[in-house]
Amino acid sequence: MKIGIISFAHMHAYSYAQAIKKNPNSEFIGITDDDPERGRRMADELGTQWFERTEDLIAAVDAVVICSENAKHAGYTIAAANAGKHILCEKPIATTVEDGKAMIEAAQRNAVQLMIAFPCRFSTAAMRVKEQIVSGQLGTLVAINGTNRGSMPGGWFVQRPMSGGGAVMDHTVHVLDMMRWYMPGAEVTEVYAEVDNLFYPGVDIDDSGLLTFAFDNGVIATLDPSWSRSKSFPVWGDVTLDILGTNGTSKVDLYKQHLTLHSDDTMKTTEPFFGDDPDQGLVDHFIDCVVNNQPVSVNGTDGLRAMEVALAAYRSAELKQPVALTR
Repeated sequence: MKIGIISFAHMHAYSYAQAIKKNPNSEFIGITDDDPERGRRMADELGTQWFERTEDLIAAVDAVVICSENAKHAGYTIAAANAGKHILCEKPIATTVEDGKAMIEAAQRNAVQLMIAFPCRFSTAAMRVKEQIVSGQLGTLVAINGTNRGSMPGGWFVQRPMSGGGAVMDHTVHVLDMMRWYMPGAEVTEVYAEVDNLFYPGVDIDDSGLLTFAFDNGVIATLDPSWSRSKSFPVWGDVTLDILGTNGTSKVDLYKQHLTLHSDDTMKTTEPFFGDDPDQGLVDHFIDCVVNNQPVSVNGTDGLRAMEVALAAYRSAELKQPVALTR
């Protein structure tokens, strides 16, 4: 299976490239990027071909991985789908509901796979808690408290036309997807959000928030998606969920498997991670589904639902009242 990467604007592109190279059923064909200097540099570093034109890369592959700025996801996805190529697209699916729906429709019309990059589902810790829920060990779920607190990434992430939003757009979608995955068929019906700029006053975009969700199965959930980690913090951030059921509780901490390293060489404290690689699991699943003609487990609709909740959070913060989701 021949795969190419469209854009290295998102930092996850490097990890996905390494995952493609490690998979025995894939061949990493090349890179295209609307920043030619960045694209050529990454192609040289990864030992692959540089494509000046996006359409040339699309023509040369069976599938693409899209890691562009959020606002460009739709254009690249629709172009790839119309060429009959399968797509793994970085989250969020898009920046508007209209673009997200157009991406899904293009994939369906051309009978290609559209998978959204939610690697958290492929963490061993996350999957073990999924097993607890499915087996009934926790009983009926009552409430979930989540966090996805990270560092402010800067660059296009703080340029609203390119990102579609700040911390709430960047981090809500990951944890909301996990919540929906843990509760198949359940959807958010109402969102209340407090959204602000507290940590980086010179940046004109949200860097903090506290969100509350009401699901149609009765579960109430909360989420802190803030860019609240300082530059000196040992790691970029976290992904955690505290899950309350009628028979017990469980906690997911995706990055708990780490060492604490105090280095005299760098005069810094870091927390090197030694656990499994969810990005590899994500890419392996995408390749396996395409090769075996099976539907991906994280599709465009999953991406759309997660983005809808993030957009509803912004509306709630603006209106200063709960917002109902109607589909």
